[in-house]
Formats: sequence, structure tokens, C-alpha cells
Amino acid sequence: MSQIEIAEIIEQIKQEIEVDTNGQAKASLRATARLAGVSAVAILKTLDSVNLEPSKLAQMLMESGFEAVNLTEWRAVGIPDIAIAIILEYYAYEAGRYCTKQARLVCRSFNTIGIRAWIQDKLGWTKPVTDNKTGMTEIQLLAALAKHLAEQEQHLLQQQQQQTEISHRLKAVEVEQDRVNTPCGHKYSVVGFANLQGLEISVKEAGTKGRKASALCRKQGIEIERIHDPRFGKVGLYPESVLIEVFSTGQN
Repeated sequence: MSQIEIAEIIEQIKQEIEVDTNGQAKASLRATARLAGVSAVAILKTLDSVNLEPSKLAQMLMESGFEAVNLTEWRAVGIPDIAIAIILEYYAYEAGRYCTKQARLVCRSFNTIGIRAWIQDKLGWTKPVTDNKTGMTEIQLLAALAKHLAEQEQHLLQQQQQQTEISHRLKAVEVEQDRVNTPCGHKYSVVGFANLQGLEISVKEAGTKGRKASALCRKQGIEIERIHDPRFGKVGLYPESVLIEVFSTGQN
């Protein structure tokens, strides 16, 4: 088997090998078996044997610091690079008649730099740059982002203020248009009109003026609008011109 064939195997199992941000690599059980040139079942038996009678390979793994629980978890989470190195060494030199030329070739390939560096190289992984220059650049980017967000917030506040001012202006225009378009002026209750004029008025006076205002409205063919008042129940709303006439007469 040549390095070209090894490269082809790596390409085939590339999706089952990964390197995290710290550079630590791991591979699936199937990918590890392909690297060693053995079946996945053979490695699976080794992992399963740890809870019964550990095989020689299982013993080698535990002697290297791995615990039995680690071995049973690897079938699901993948095998770490250090354990892969031990497995490859086993099938290269310690497995007796089960040794494979492929395991020896792979071992020879990574022995000079280590399995982790070898996997990193095969996957094209590079260490993230974390020097001071890059750190300052990140700080500058964060500062620029914060400034941009602050400017956006200020712009939004200005827009909201402008919209509020426009809304108030429109309301004032609508009120004035309503006054102009209503021949007899705005409508008020008797008490409301008295308060608007700064006058004190009793309940009896309010009732008397209300009846007079109602009579004037009926006489002029003006519809009397009625609203709910928590003190008097339903009260009438009378045109400003009618109320001016009622209050100007001085009649109670």
C-alpha cells in the first residue's frame, strides 16, 4: 500500500474525522478502523471487552490513562487522537497475526510529528491566530460595532421624536379643521364649557342650562350628542355657539 492509497482512504473518511478549535482531533470508530486496515467490528469488540475481560488493546488504552467509561463512550462520540495512535500502534506491531501493513504505514507517516499534528495536516486545520495584533483588531471591531449601534439608536430616537412632533401637528390641524368645518363650533357639556370658561356652576344650574341648551338645539334642528358622565349619567354635548348663548343670557 502506498501513500497515495492512504491519501485516498483519508479522503473517503474525511467527514468522520474532526478537529476542534483547540486542535484536538477525533475520528469515528469506522474511520479509525479504516486507518488501521481492520474491520470496525474488531475495534468495537475491543471497546466492549473493557467491562468483561479487557483485550490486550483495551489494556493498552487503559494503561495510557483512559478509563473504561471512556472506551464505552467512544462508539458514540468518536475516538480521540491519542487513543487512535495507540490503536494504530497495536495493529502495526502488537496484534500478532492481526497486524496490518496499512497500520504500520500510517504509523510511519505520523510518528515523526504525532497523530494529532498528522490529522491536523491531513484536514488542513490551522491554529487560530491569537496574537496581540489580532486581539487589538478584534477590540477595534467591537468598538466600531458599538459606535455603529449607538448611532443607529440615536437615529431611531430622532425619528421617533420627529414622528411624535408630526403626530402632534397633524392632531392640531385636524382639530382646527374640525372647528372650521363645524358651523356651530366645538361641542361641550354644560359643566365642561363652564370649566373651560373658569366658571363655577352648581348641579342645579347645570341642569337648568342643559335644558335651555337642549331647547335651542331642537329649535335650530341640531342633533344633541350624548355621552356617559360618571357623575350625572348621560349628559348632552352642545355646540359652542349654543352654550355661549345660554351662558351669556345669565338665566338659570
